[in-house]
Amino acid sequence: MGMDRFVFHIDVNSAFLSWEASRRVAMGEPDLRLIPSCIGGDPKKRTGIVVAKSIPAKKYGITTGEPMSQALRKCPNLVVVPGDFKLYTKCSKAFKAICQEYTPAMESFSIDEVFLDMTGMELIYPDLIATAHQIKDRIREELGFTVNVGIGRNKLCAKMASDFEKPDKVHTLFPEEIPEKMWPLDVGELFTCGKSSAERLRKEGIRTIGDLAHADVVFLQRLLGEKSGWHLHLFANGVDDSPVTEEQEEAKGYSTETTVEEDLVDLESIHQLMLAQADVLAARLRADGAKCGCVGVTYRTIEWKNRSHQRKLSDPTDVTEEIVKVAGELMEEGWNREPLRLVGISLTEIDRSGMEQMSFFVDERQERLKKLDSAIDSIRGRFGNASVQRASVAAFGRNVGRKAKAQMEERNGKN
Repeated sequence: MGMDRFVFHIDVNSAFLSWEASRRVAMGEPDLRLIPSCIGGDPKKRTGIVVAKSIPAKKYGITTGEPMSQALRKCPNLVVVPGDFKLYTKCSKAFKAICQEYTPAMESFSIDEVFLDMTGMELIYPDLIATAHQIKDRIREELGFTVNVGIGRNKLCAKMASDFEKPDKVHTLFPEEIPEKMWPLDVGELFTCGKSSAERLRKEGIRTIGDLAHADVVFLQRLLGEKSGWHLHLFANGVDDSPVTEEQEEAKGYSTETTVEEDLVDLESIHQLMLAQADVLAARLRADGAKCGCVGVTYRTIEWKNRSHQRKLSDPTDVTEEIVKVAGELMEEGWNREPLRLVGISLTEIDRSGMEQMSFFVDERQERLKKLDSAIDSIRGRFGNASVQRASVAAFGRNVGRKAKAQMEERNGKN
């Protein structure tokens, strides 16, 4: 018998919103965390979505990933703040640096959450629960924002525990606590149980995680598919043997990712999200006088599988439209149409030399796109990020949506 595993899951409370709020509080402005507020796109545009929301906004039923227009109908006095990925990257690095001090085994799970494998660290920290409080308090005092820490014998239980009451809390979910703390929860709250699976389970009378834990596995596999039924049954019983994998943060590139509450199931929604991400990343490239030679996409399925797909470019670029085009093609090639919870873009092989590849032919379209990017950057520099939005965001999403619909109709016709 090996030693008991100890895993922490550390999750920034309402990350993008907290990071913006802590910056504003430091400048003497009101705290966005205490009022109905969200980080989101321009509500007048089709592409505006809620990227993060405050706890008071959550009380109005506002969810991450929903259209801004819908959120404003739920709460007309919602304060909407544009995203700032430069700030998020800085805060993410700062909070991960504190976490990394406590164990060499850290997995960056997303921009605002990490897993720490604390197994065997009792020799250094005799009281690991006190250590979790210490990490949480240091982040609050040194960086001005709060985290939740979940502690369990595996990644699943640590993740479920960190989702209990928020903000600024430490929770445990050990095997003996599962019946009392996890089983009474709604089945939809089980990590990786997507909306459609939860609805199917409820129709069969499986309403809580406890119901799912005690359900017949063969029945679940017939209902949800062999892999999914087995996987959710294990998770409902708190069983998960996946390791904490030490993935190196991409030091030389630019990346961002967004986790949504409602599953992403169609290309149009995914492209809207990716265009907003590419727009910000490309603007950062241009501000740094850099170009990227490789574009990558990352996405996470509801079964907790991270997939990524990348492509080298023939010429390095800093043009938003070119980056989005490649990201969109990568997504179409690699994604199997399973529901997604997280989508991200990474730009690597960064060239800061400022050298332009010479060509005998002037690519007029590229020159036009460069001028457009430069005009948008200049307007945003003067009037803020939300002052101008690309019409191509909506057009791009619509075209892809039409293409995906045609492909689906064609597939359905063949069946």
